[in-house]
Amino acid sequence: MTSKIKVDNINKVSDDTTIIKKCGSTTTVGSGSGNTIVVDGSAITLGRCGGTVALASGATQTGFGRTGTVDWQTTIKTGDFTAVNGEGYFINTTSGAITMTLPASPTVGSIVSFKDYARTFNSNSLSVGRNGSNMDGDAADTTFDTAGLSATLIFMDSTKGWSLINDDATQQTGVSFLSATGGTITEDGNFKVHTFTGPGTFAVQGTSSSAPLNKVDYLILAGGGGGGKSGASGAGAGGYRETNGTSTGCYSISPIGASLTALTVAACTSYPVVVGAGGTGMPAPGGACSSTNGGTSTFNSQSSAGGGKGKNGNAAGIAGGSGGGGAGGVPPGTGNPHPGGAGNTPPTSPPQGNTGGAGFDGIVVNTQGGGGGGAGAVGGNASSAVGGNGGNGTASSITGASVTRAGGGGGSADNGGNPGGTGGTGGTGGGGNAAPVYPGSGSSGTANTGGGGGAGSGGGSATGGSGGSGIVIIRYKFQ
Repeated sequence: MTSKIKVDNINKVSDDTTIIKKCGSTTTVGSGSGNTIVVDGSAITLGRCGGTVALASGATQTGFGRTGTVDWQTTIKTGDFTAVNGEGYFINTTSGAITMTLPASPTVGSIVSFKDYARTFNSNSLSVGRNGSNMDGDAADTTFDTAGLSATLIFMDSTKGWSLINDDATQQTGVSFLSATGGTITEDGNFKVHTFTGPGTFAVQGTSSSAPLNKVDYLILAGGGGGGKSGASGAGAGGYRETNGTSTGCYSISPIGASLTALTVAACTSYPVVVGAGGTGMPAPGGACSSTNGGTSTFNSQSSAGGGKGKNGNAAGIAGGSGGGGAGGVPPGTGNPHPGGAGNTPPTSPPQGNTGGAGFDGIVVNTQGGGGGGAGAVGGNASSAVGGNGGNGTASSITGASVTRAGGGGGSADNGGNPGGTGGTGGTGGGGNAAPVYPGSGSSGTANTGGGGGAGSGGGSATGGSGGSGIVIIRYKFQ
């Protein structure tokens, strides 16, 4: 028969440092400054100030938390494996490339470290599989190929995912990114923007080990056409082509960029850039002299066509990236109406521009020109005593700020030599206004918007406005 004795407190007067005491919810081993364990509710205190807490031989610890460090594993990794949160690995790729798959369903603060054990990452790389999480904001795996690299990956949140912190400042400092020169370079957050307002070269110096980071988005805008004069039409805007922004994201594209995809670039490769000039407006005194279409802009093998020029009276509009408007009848009564020129010429998918508006023939007087087409809308038709407005352009924030470009030029009003007609306005996005009244010169399209030139009204010193020059913009992620 066994008896139990309940003891609340046992004290050894001469030496109580090893005595266990229980009082309510507190259990104490030892006393005074020599306390080694105190259990008080959910709180556990190990050791004393200045003391040491040691694990017995063969014992392990878990659940004590960790700040910026890992438990390094003693077994060298020589083949593919899945990492565990809180562990560091010595990785030997001497025999071939290795894939380290990151932990599934990580939480904020999850941490994994690795070290190139044999300094062979440069010949046999380490691939890191993201396992469903982002890598520094990108849904892409990455590869490390720097000899001797040691680094730590920390999970930040569901948006950024795993982020690289390099422990060795002399080695690779993160996921590699594309680098390039050319044009005027600005930054928009994590993206670089190269803006070309004239001819140049986009020279790629280096590329990323992650294929999705080697794509660039672009906007290619041709020069606007030059405006006509005397019952004349407004010129069309330059052709406008823009990729869909899925590669570099974080900006608003124009509707024109709905399906055109980004360009994958290669290291140590130069890509030529041509920026189309604006077309020449019809000069004084006219006669055999003529306005001209806008110049073509190109980036690598992609191009945008110049805007169709404005025409004198009694002529249909001229085709182009966006078409020029149709002219009025000169003399009156010879045509009603003259159609605008076709846009998207030569054809591209998605379309690079719109058709110009029709001219108006008042039979006796009132011969007005149609407005030039814009990237975002067709040119306006002329009516009695009123020239057609230029078609509106379209907006993009590829540079980081929303800018509207590629508006068509306004058509002129020519009341058979009599004042009283009203010229059309240029479309939003740099389109030039027509001469407001007879006689007068049209306004030029705004530089680097591809805006069409506005039409002049009357002879003599009146002129058509010049087209606005084009622009090429390239965007990619650099950090």
